[in-house]
Amino acid sequence: MTRHVTFMTIDDAEHYTPQQRAAIVSAYPAHERESRARGIPVLGSGRVFPVAEELIACEPFRLPRYWPRLGALDFGWDHPSAAVELAYDTEADVVYVAKACRASQQTPAMQALTLKPWGEWLPWAWPRDGRRETLEGAGVALARQYAAHGLNMLSSHAQFADGSVSVEAGLMEMLDRMQSGRFKVFSTLLPWFEEFRLYHRKDGQVVKLRDDLMAATRYGVMMLREAVVDPAEFKTARRKAGQSDPLGAFR
Repeated sequence: MTRHVTFMTIDDAEHYTPQQRAAIVSAYPAHERESRARGIPVLGSGRVFPVAEELIACEPFRLPRYWPRLGALDFGWDHPSAAVELAYDTEADVVYVAKACRASQQTPAMQALTLKPWGEWLPWAWPRDGRRETLEGAGVALARQYAAHGLNMLSSHAQFADGSVSVEAGLMEMLDRMQSGRFKVFSTLLPWFEEFRLYHRKDGQVVKLRDDLMAATRYGVMMLREAVVDPAEFKTARRKAGQSDPLGAFR
């Protein structure tokens, strides 16, 4: 005997007019609309980020080169390693998640091959467990392994300016930005949104399951002060023909 599960959304309730469906959805709290109207599950005691996706999703666009950027890693093996790239609009104080990737059972060398094309200049935030020595690395700390393969790792693990590393403080910083319109994610980053929808608490505690991109993003937000502008931006000023570029190029 085979089983089949069919998901139906409110858009399939065609006995309602579009206006009636919109009114029904708008009557729910914003963070419950996807669950009630689209069938996206709410697990445990509630989502970590009770925010509607429409509030944070944006269409991809060409990032201004003068915006500072930062990469952030969450290490893993059986559970995926994850990486995101954040771009920071300093004038509007808005953080954009512009790239995201995750993969299981990949060595630092393989991860570096994927991430170096994002920019060898890009600084990378990393968690405290990056200081831990591993058997796979013959006793070399994970952060050093990634650095040895060409990633520009920050000198210290992710922490707030006062040296604290509170998970809840990081989550609240992200939530505050989401609710105030100062946190955006490119809508094409489907794995990121998959984790966002299922990231939840049980008995008040964050469930650390399929949270790899969420964790990487949190590290990046904690270390946003370390974001830098692509050095190529400083080479774009026009100069007279034949004039030497102090950074080594000619225009």
